[in-house]
Order: sequence, then structure tokens, then C-alpha cells
Amino acid sequence: MSKDNKFNYDEELAKLHTELVHLQEWVKKQGLKVVIIFEGRDASGKGGTIKRFTEPLNPRVCKVVALGVPTEREKTQWYFQRYAQYLPAAGEIVLFDRSWYNRAGVEKVMGFCTNDEYDEFLRSCPEFERMLVRSGTIVLKYWFSVSDEEQEKRFKNRISNPLKRWKFSPMDLESRSRWLEYSQAKDNMFAHTDTKQVPWYVVNADNKKKARLNCISHVLSQIPYEKMDLKPIELPELPDYKAYVRPPIDYQTFVPEKY
Repeated sequence: MSKDNKFNYDEELAKLHTELVHLQEWVKKQGLKVVIIFEGRDASGKGGTIKRFTEPLNPRVCKVVALGVPTEREKTQWYFQRYAQYLPAAGEIVLFDRSWYNRAGVEKVMGFCTNDEYDEFLRSCPEFERMLVRSGTIVLKYWFSVSDEEQEKRFKNRISNPLKRWKFSPMDLESRSRWLEYSQAKDNMFAHTDTKQVPWYVVNADNKKKARLNCISHVLSQIPYEKMDLKPIELPELPDYKAYVRPPIDYQTFVPEKY
């Protein structure tokens, strides 16, 4: 794809979708375990990218994990325990829409964890991810970077658009007044967790469509795969059902055809 602004988004996305299907079949055939983490500021475009990533894929193979607030029981567990249960088995891809890095971001900034818990996370997170890699799991981490001007524009769009209003939470309002703290937390997180074994990849997300294409393309470049030859499928003939008398069609309740 050309680096200038002249590209057909739909055509490029369709090409990437074809490659994602090949990747999915390769992951299944080879029994690979893939974890892809999506992090970034609010309204940075993570969710839109995840939707385009999963659109052509089998939800039994490619799963999205987006956890809410931990329960009282989960708060007493080993921190990574809550996330470990969603890690992939052989032949699966798991996308984390926010992940264990909540502790290094929102929990730190908003005071939802203690300083000791935060420090322990920064110490143990790289080891946890190295353990995943040693166990044969492919781990990719993406940080979606958006400027404050672009984030402001997207926030205003969410407020004014009834279809997007649900995306705007009280936490988003709070994050606006803590821009500097979030920046400092992100920089400190990178300093401790941007490792050689599991590096961070930063996605320039001011342009949503380019961010989606660039991120998907990069994922494809990071997992060696081969295009699968799809065997031809012949549909069997329908069985002879003439001897079966079906009940009258008006016995069934149909959805009104309004369109």
C-alpha cells in the first residue's frame, strides 16, 4: 500500500481479510497459541481495529476478551489469575481488548491498586510474559497512540452521537483531567515491559482507517504462516423427502416482513 493518502480502504481491508483467513487456518493446522493485546488511551481506535480483525474469522478460533470490573473474589486472587483462564489453547487466537496492563494504567492513575501492588506488577509482568513465550505462546502487544486533539474530537463525536454515547463513560471524563498522569504511567510501563522477548508495538492511530490496516498488516508479518489450499467441496444431493408430509406452513409464527 502506498504511504500517501490515496488508497482504497475497502480494497486493502479485503486483501488483509483474505490473509487473516489463511492465518487462522494455519494456526488451527499447526496448533499455534496466539495472544494479541490491544492497549491505548480512550477513543484511540482499539475497538474498531478488533472488529475489523475478527470480522472474517471463526469466533471459535479467534476470541475477544474484554473484562469488566473484577469481582470481590477476583480481587483476592493472584493478579494474573483472572486473565490466565482466557489464554488460548492450541489452534486458538485470543485478542485482549485491554488486558493485565490495566494495573499499569487506569488502576495506577485512579488509585485502584496500592503502590506495592503496582511495583509488584512491573516486576512480575515481564516474567509472566516470558513464561508464556517459553510455553509456546505467541504474544503481540499493540499500543494505540492518539493525539490529545484527535481524542478531543472523538470524545465530542461520542457525546453527540446516540449510537456512540455508550462508549463514553465516567472514567473517560476522569481521564481527561489526568492526561499527564496517564502519560507518565504509560512511559513507566514501557520502561519496564518493553522487552526484547515481548516488545511493544506503537500504532499511530490519529487516522483510524490507516491504524486498522497497519496493525492487521503487522500482525500478519509477525506470525509466519503459509497460505492454505482449500480443498473443493461438493454438495451432496438432497435426500428424497416426498414421502414426508410437512405440517402446514401457517402453523409457524413468522417475523413480520417490515422491510
